[in-house]
Amino acid sequence: MIPFNKPYLTGKEVHYIYQAVSTGKISGDGLFTKKCHALFEQDFGFRKCLLTTSCTDALEMCALLLNIQPGDEVIMPSYTFVSTANAFVLRGANIVFADSMGDNPNIDATKLESLISPKTKAIVVVHYAGIACDMESIMQIANKHQLFVVEDAAQAIDSYFNGRALGSIGHLAAFSFHETKNIQCGEGGMLVINDERFAKRAEIIREKGTNRSAFFRGEVDKYGWVDIGSSFLPSEITAAFLYAQLENLQDIQQKRKAIWERYFEGLRGLEEAKKIKLPQIPTYATNNAHMFYIVCRSLEDRNGLIAHLKEKQVLSVFHYLSLHRSAFYAERYQGPALKNCDLYSDCLLRLPLYYELSMEDQAGIIKAIQAFYA
Repeated sequence: MIPFNKPYLTGKEVHYIYQAVSTGKISGDGLFTKKCHALFEQDFGFRKCLLTTSCTDALEMCALLLNIQPGDEVIMPSYTFVSTANAFVLRGANIVFADSMGDNPNIDATKLESLISPKTKAIVVVHYAGIACDMESIMQIANKHQLFVVEDAAQAIDSYFNGRALGSIGHLAAFSFHETKNIQCGEGGMLVINDERFAKRAEIIREKGTNRSAFFRGEVDKYGWVDIGSSFLPSEITAAFLYAQLENLQDIQQKRKAIWERYFEGLRGLEEAKKIKLPQIPTYATNNAHMFYIVCRSLEDRNGLIAHLKEKQVLSVFHYLSLHRSAFYAERYQGPALKNCDLYSDCLLRLPLYYELSMEDQAGIIKAIQAFYA
């Protein structure tokens, strides 16, 4: 069976983990955490980075930093992973779900202003498949209404909007380094703080509500409990693993982009025959090859293709189910129909894409899809 995903190892992960253990400090914020922070800040223009144990944790930190209170409204796409919403629901927020665009699953910026009310506190955008949302329009709307913008950039490492790295545009951003991502450390994430107002408090929240980080820098003579917080800090073992991946980011990206392009070229004929739709990349966005998906004509069509590919020893998977239709939220959702979110929930199919996917195996996948539609 050709798997949907296979985590890639560069070969240096264990070596760096050994180095981290040898330093005698493996609890976090040590040598490799600092190396990762410095690389992200220098290479991508992020104001301040803090590694976290997951992207979910980074999003929860965003909700804490924005001081989300019960009754506050937060706008976000319905077509996203549950963590995007959960982080704000945990603080008592009411989620206002927005529809996706017709030609890609990102939030439809043209619909945002109609969703804003006096209770709106923030807009959370999700760069689906690493493809940028229309950040210029979104930031203009947010500034006009004095709202905060959080970029859920879980899938968006090394991707750009008009030359600016995704994650560097909103007030806050969250990244994922889960094993399914371009670079990974099994489980891991990162909070990016682009607004200086949140920098000091972010360190405190990440360190269980204490000013421990300032103490270790010699800025205070003792540390104690000064705010709410939790244990969001990953170990040096996680950071060491991640740094090995970061060193090889460009090689990983080059390989993934080549695989993405072969899928696009190999399946272009099916799109021209109107049997599937291929990903659309807006002119303002780059493609980081996080995933390759197709949009089938119907739910039945997609189910049939999944079964067909499984018979051919290929594992393909669908993605999110619209959160406004979820078992948890459906009864409380009172907004309009979100037809594009529902379209992607029913029809989007993700194909295997990982560093070690061979050209031979990929050719077999393309051939199997073509045979299904023949």
